[in-house]
Amino acid sequence: MKKFWIITLSVLVAGLALFFYFRFYFVFGEGVKSGELNYVVYKGVLFKTYEGKLIQSGIRSRTAGTIQSYEFEFSVDDEALARELMLLGGRTVELHYKEYFGALPWRGFTKFVVDSIVSAPVQQPSSVVPVPVAAE
Repeated sequence: MKKFWIITLSVLVAGLALFFYFRFYFVFGEGVKSGELNYVVYKGVLFKTYEGKLIQSGIRSRTAGTIQSYEFEFSVDDEALARELMLLGGRTVELHYKEYFGALPWRGFTKFVVDSIVSAPVQQPSSVVPVPVAAE
């Protein structure tokens, strides 16, 4: 009887471990999204994470009579990458992301985790030429 409980408990623990792995650590999909980076913020109550939003071109309608832009909400688990994205706010960027089946509180609020910047505009030097003010 003791052997039965050990086997049953082992199968149950292995099943829970497999479920947890596939739900939270198995990469379901990968891709690249392009759009205007709206914001990247550092927020949270117990677990502080970096969260961001990318506004994509085009519009959609969830219900009749309404128009809404495509928005891609994502999490960033790398602090250096998040700080780099904070400097690119308002610019058009291409971001590589991984999609999971579920979100973990210490990884972010969303199931989409951005892991790299594919392309971002190079900051051009200012082309504003100072105009001398005539003395009166």
